[in-house]
Amino acid sequence: MYKTFISRLKLNYAAGTLLALIAVGSLMLFTPLNIPREQYFLLAGVLVISLSIMIMLEWVVFSLQVRPIINCFTAEVDSFSTLQNVYIRTHRLPALAVKRILGPHLFGLMLPAAVMTIWLIYTGKLAIPYFYVLLASMSVVLIAGMHALIEFYLTSYVIRPVLLELGAWSLRLFGKELTLGGRVLISIKRKLRWSFFLIGAFPLLLYSLAVQFRIGAWNLGDTSYWQWAVYILFVGLGFAFVGSRLLTREIVLPIQHLYEKMAEVKIGHLRSGANDLFSDEFSRLISGFNHMLRGIKIQAERNNQLLESYFATLAAALDARDPYTAGHSLRVAEYAVGIGLLAKLPEEEIHDLRKSALLHDIGKIGMRDAVLLKEGRLTDEEWEQIKQHPALGEAILKQIEPADAMAPFLPGVRSHHERYDGGGYPDGLKGEDIPLFGRIIAVADAFDAMTSNRPYRKGLDEQQAIAILEKGGGTQWDPHFAKLFVEAYRKNKESKKAP
Repeated sequence: MYKTFISRLKLNYAAGTLLALIAVGSLMLFTPLNIPREQYFLLAGVLVISLSIMIMLEWVVFSLQVRPIINCFTAEVDSFSTLQNVYIRTHRLPALAVKRILGPHLFGLMLPAAVMTIWLIYTGKLAIPYFYVLLASMSVVLIAGMHALIEFYLTSYVIRPVLLELGAWSLRLFGKELTLGGRVLISIKRKLRWSFFLIGAFPLLLYSLAVQFRIGAWNLGDTSYWQWAVYILFVGLGFAFVGSRLLTREIVLPIQHLYEKMAEVKIGHLRSGANDLFSDEFSRLISGFNHMLRGIKIQAERNNQLLESYFATLAAALDARDPYTAGHSLRVAEYAVGIGLLAKLPEEEIHDLRKSALLHDIGKIGMRDAVLLKEGRLTDEEWEQIKQHPALGEAILKQIEPADAMAPFLPGVRSHHERYDGGGYPDGLKGEDIPLFGRIIAVADAFDAMTSNRPYRKGLDEQQAIAILEKGGGTQWDPHFAKLFVEAYRKNKESKKAP
């Protein structure tokens, strides 16, 4: 990423410089100055020498400007303050790019070229009016301004991946977020003022200056004149078009980014805030949006804690009816979450899986104590009543509002007694027709049920329960989730035996 960043900066500069050279060169190459060929070579030599000075100056300035960023990527960052300084420096790079363009163009290109040309005219080696030197200098200033504008917007775009990378480093190394905190390094008003002026005035001013070179050679019937006029207008309008495209992108990107983040908040995704990639007034909007989002996240976390407590309380109340099943729902929830993690389910799904597992037996609240707590063998009629508890649990949860908030938990509650071979209840579903949560909870529920004591039997040894789960994979339980649970159990046992 860092190498791409440096390469893009160099490429942008090269492209901008090439466009500037075309614009400057067009004034000389396409304007008949009525001078001998040798004097044209002298002017070309002046241009080459001035360009060489400009490029050397620009390289020195460029190296100084990016050195802190280079040091950050090539050396170990030892403090958050260092990273924060580099972050701010990166944000300032577009404004620094303007100075990097204007300084060398004016002091490396225009000034040496003007001095050398005036000296050649003074010594009689060049037969052009001094007035042309002034016009050429004004053209260089104008073109340098447009080049600086384009470089500003290109650099603003190029630095954004670097800002994201620095932000990721800060969170990983120091656990802190890098942000401008709403600081405005360059205002939108200032950007728009200069952008509109240059984009609107550049073609007109360039053409006006170029006309001054032709003022004494008007011949409207001359084909070369019209070729020259079209070329100058093309150069000017080309700069204006590119500048307007870059300005539009600069305004649209932050708005689009905020829209995307607001859309995520609208559907409940509160994990990540808006990226602080902008150094104008949009920085304040981003800061305000993220501040609001943090408040929403705190409230959402509190609501989630209340909901978790509510579900845990329901599960504990259910388990309290039968001392032999005390803690059953909590254990099943923990086992189910463990299976979900092994299966690499998304974090949000794992949260829903836990809630569904906590409530998987909620339908037993509707069972009579004579049936639910019976110590002996159940009759066929009593067994049929017990088999209704998954559907009854779903019906109970459907009464809780808002219905859409409870919807993710219903399939796991209803289907946790379905068998993979289709022999389960209440719907006789088979294979992967059984909802995901139902297949996971079935494994967790079976293991805890087999290893728990009952009034009519003693709980099985864990190794026996694991063997049953392994054997029943593909018939009673989903083979994938049963295998994950069995392998994790055995791996855990082996690690405990190790010294």
